[in-house]
Amino acid sequence: MEQRTLSVSGMSCTGCEESVEAAALGVAGVEAATADHDADALVVETSGAVDDDALSSAVADAGYEVVG
Repeated sequence: MEQRTLSVSGMSCTGCEESVEAAALGVAGVEAATADHDADALVVETSGAVDDDALSSAVADAGYEVVG
């Protein structure tokens, strides 16, 4: 498993975290996702190559933005 941390803007509550986690889990190759609105972070565990654009798009579709 590979672990990556992404900066995500726009989260302000646990409901936001749940939305971002669900979006990330919908991307092929993402096995686990943990969002933290206080840290503006999303940690994903992957089982191989994950398309960064697909991950960013999924988070954007949920109403948030991957920064950087």
